[in-house]
Amino acid sequence: MVEQAQDFFRESFCNNPAVVAYAPGRIEFVGNHTDYNGGKVLGIAIQQGIYCALSYRNDRKVLGVSLDGEPTFTSSLDDLETLSEDGHWSRYPLGVVWAIQKKGIKLERGFNLAIFSNLPMGAGLSSSAALELSIAYAVLADEKHGFSKKDLVKICMYAENNYVGVPCGILDQGVSGFGREDQLVYIDCKTESFSNVGIPQGTHFWIFNSNTQHSLTDSLYSERFSECAEGLKVAEGFRPGIECLGDFPLSKLDSLADHLSRKIYKRVKHVLYENQRVNDVARHLLSDSVDLRTIGNFLYDSHESSRNLFDNSTKELDFLVSHLREIKSVYGARLTGGGFGGAVMAWTSIDFKKSDAAIISKLYEAAFDHPPRILHCKSGDGVHLI
Repeated sequence: MVEQAQDFFRESFCNNPAVVAYAPGRIEFVGNHTDYNGGKVLGIAIQQGIYCALSYRNDRKVLGVSLDGEPTFTSSLDDLETLSEDGHWSRYPLGVVWAIQKKGIKLERGFNLAIFSNLPMGAGLSSSAALELSIAYAVLADEKHGFSKKDLVKICMYAENNYVGVPCGILDQGVSGFGREDQLVYIDCKTESFSNVGIPQGTHFWIFNSNTQHSLTDSLYSERFSECAEGLKVAEGFRPGIECLGDFPLSKLDSLADHLSRKIYKRVKHVLYENQRVNDVARHLLSDSVDLRTIGNFLYDSHESSRNLFDNSTKELDFLVSHLREIKSVYGARLTGGGFGGAVMAWTSIDFKKSDAAIISKLYEAAFDHPPRILHCKSGDGVHLI
């Protein structure tokens, strides 16, 4: 893949890249919409990701090309406040450059960048965070910046929040940054602390992309963010001093019932129970005798909560989870990512085969007139220079 990224750069700019950076996609193992609520989350960096090949220029122009068929863009380090149209992919690289400069680094040289990816876009695998981190590492490779990995994770999140305009939490960039092979990433999103938890041996991850529209900039994502903020305002009256929903004790949830609309109560209930599920899963993973079926049931519970309380599942995702649950070699399955389309993650034993995936695919195609895209994912390392 590295050679392909370099070749694409040469074809695009007729010279060699000075640096190539790589950042992986991620699977949200459990912790749906808990990150921007100051909760906990568990994720896995995968071995599919985004490569950013870059060379520096003698002027202040920024040129970007992508092999995914996205339009080429041209900008300038002096014109980053002029935003491209909504949904244009240039907002991600330009947003990262804008955020780096906002944090005190004065970039003197423009650059050419070429993006090469084997990560499906819009499937809930956080291609946006992988793009941001690969660009941040490539742009700063030749700079004396003093940023830690955590700093760069936060800079990329800042770019997505304030330049792209997506109110995401730290899950996506955090897992893409701190992923390790054979390890999950456990994030305390309030304290922004990262640690790793071992993946049980002999377990596998499969992604079933529903191939339905998925966009974090969709109004439904922002709507859920606002609904959680509304719930927090009421919760603060019962627990003065809390900073996020993740601070509110689950044991006191019932005290909010008469003070929230039914819809907002459902959102808060999901967040608090999902936060508890993350802690329960982490505790089981760290125990001396890991019960895979118990952990799998937490994953199914997570999906049911997304469907019934957070209302961010779809009939396609529910179909996939329902049929995966019938297969003995599947420990657990749930939607992964923001929801409203996208993908389902299946956590399986080694006995789950391509033939099992093919059965699910046929059933799905019969129901929805198009097949899902299926990926067998392995855990991998986080962002790095190559």
